Amino acid sequence: MDINRRDFLKITGTSAAGAAILGLGLNLKPIKSHAQSLKINHCKETTSICCYCAVGCGVICSTGRAGAGKIVNIEGDPDHPVNEGALCAKGAGLSQLANNDRRITAPLYRAPYSNRWRKVSWEWALSNIAKRVKKSRDASFEHKNNKGQVVNRTLSIASVGSAALDNEECWLIQALMRSLGLVYIEHQARI
Repeated sequence: MDINRRDFLKITGTSAAGAAILGLGLNLKPIKSHAQSLKINHCKETTSICCYCAVGCGVICSTGRAGAGKIVNIEGDPDHPVNEGALCAKGAGLSQLANNDRRITAPLYRAPYSNRWRKVSWEWALSNIAKRVKKSRDASFEHKNNKGQVVNRTLSIASVGSAALDNEECWLIQALMRSLGLVYIEHQARI
């Protein structure tokens, strides 16, 4: 057998590579693999809007079914036209806002000249807000101005809308405020 130097190096290199691979424990038998279970497998997904700024990014909230609606994961909504699945650092940490043992979950009321807050029911809070709005509106409502023109307005109440609302929600709030006779209606969007 006539082997030149080049063929010798080829045979030696191939043999060394084969021995190294077999030494690593290469086994060609099929193996059974298992995928890792995700923490959101058994969660309910709900779309929402991020509450932090005026951009109004869409988020998908994954809440556990077994727990009392505790948020397990928050991710950007890829179908949302504003952010298309992307979230800033504050939006990505949105679950920390909801899963917080110091979060206020009931209305608090502080009486005039009091130095402490007390928990009240939602019914009590909404009823008192409605009574105070009606009292203020009735006390300051102008049917006609100084020139005798019909104005049907109140100048003692103002409204500041939310930047995280869509056009339809803004329209509903605008219609409600106009029906109460408000003149000072503003929107707090910062962009």
